[in-house]
Amino acid sequence: MSIMKPTRKLLFLLCPMLVLGFIYYSSGKLHLHVWGQKPDKSSPQINDSAVAMTVRTAQARGREPVVETLNTVGQVVGPAYDKQGFLLTLDGKLSQELIYKYGNLSEGACKPGYVAAKMTAIYPKFTKPAPMFLDKNFKRLGKVSVYSPPFGFKTQERVIDIILTATKNYGLGTELDSLSCKRCIIVGNGGILANKSLGSQIDEYDVVVRLNEAPVNGFQKDVGSKTTIRITYPEGAIQKPERYEKDSLFVFSAFKPQDFRWLRQMVFKEKLRTEGFWKSVAHHVPKDPSDMRILNPYFIQEAAFQFIGLPLNNGIMGRGNIPTLGTVAITMALHNCDEVAVAGFGYDMNTPHAPLHYYETVKMSAIKESWTHNISKEKEFLRKLVKAKVITDMTNGI
Repeated sequence: MSIMKPTRKLLFLLCPMLVLGFIYYSSGKLHLHVWGQKPDKSSPQINDSAVAMTVRTAQARGREPVVETLNTVGQVVGPAYDKQGFLLTLDGKLSQELIYKYGNLSEGACKPGYVAAKMTAIYPKFTKPAPMFLDKNFKRLGKVSVYSPPFGFKTQERVIDIILTATKNYGLGTELDSLSCKRCIIVGNGGILANKSLGSQIDEYDVVVRLNEAPVNGFQKDVGSKTTIRITYPEGAIQKPERYEKDSLFVFSAFKPQDFRWLRQMVFKEKLRTEGFWKSVAHHVPKDPSDMRILNPYFIQEAAFQFIGLPLNNGIMGRGNIPTLGTVAITMALHNCDEVAVAGFGYDMNTPHAPLHYYETVKMSAIKESWTHNISKEKEFLRKLVKAKVITDMTNGI
């Protein structure tokens, strides 16, 4: 029996160890890549900064931002969302689930749950339950109990309790509340409504929402004659009692603490105190308390901070962090209606001589930079809703 030379014996021992080491190393790399731990630096990556850069570049060039996903081995890349949580790619197409759900409905039939389903598809954080008006259990609404007006009701609980003892009603009314499917339209005040002859189409909706003091009489051909609710605040309320519609609900939206004091004075016909308002306010609202409602301030909060992305400013009203009443009304409808349309929205600054509102001769050029609103960011949000066909823009102004 020959004795193996030392060199050959060493190689004989090393070879199996090298093979085992290679297998172990390779499996370790494979394991790291598949389970999402730190991959090989040579692998292409998608990260938040890359997405943000793509979005900014596209927006600077006036295009819809699109993030390309990479089909790399062991890497799963989901849909891309903007910083507010909306899908970056919006095409308005129905998912297979929604096609199956609504495909057999007759043309023109109301589609139950349609808006909530479409909204959730483009904004997964959306949750439908949000009462339209404050009721006697309003203090349980945690999302608004910690903010002062306009984003909540903190410090105003006592006066709200007093007001609700008189109003007593918290819905749209027996007939509308019993509907299994509600079609709503928010009628803006824009001059774009003029000469469109949309009145009859607007009146076909179950719920017609109007804003502030925009008139109906004399403009029925373009804006319709039906008013279900009119949302307003003290400075925006109709000041001539004869101009109030008899069958509509007076819906109050508070933007500052003294607004609640004003509503209490209107409900109980108390002597008006006018300090604290930035312009003249209505001295009398010719409505029974049973026809008055308090809009849930959650819609102001959600529109401002979740949907548009305005500055929180510690939850205090400040420069550029208040949504317009029109967008607040749309936000309300997203939670409480099955189909939503808008008309009379959108200001075209490229037409300075066009009428600003449908009911007066003031021109578009009269618009000044708003201290409280951010019109461009707000329009960006509304365009998402229109592009994804969450809402229908009847006047194509958004």
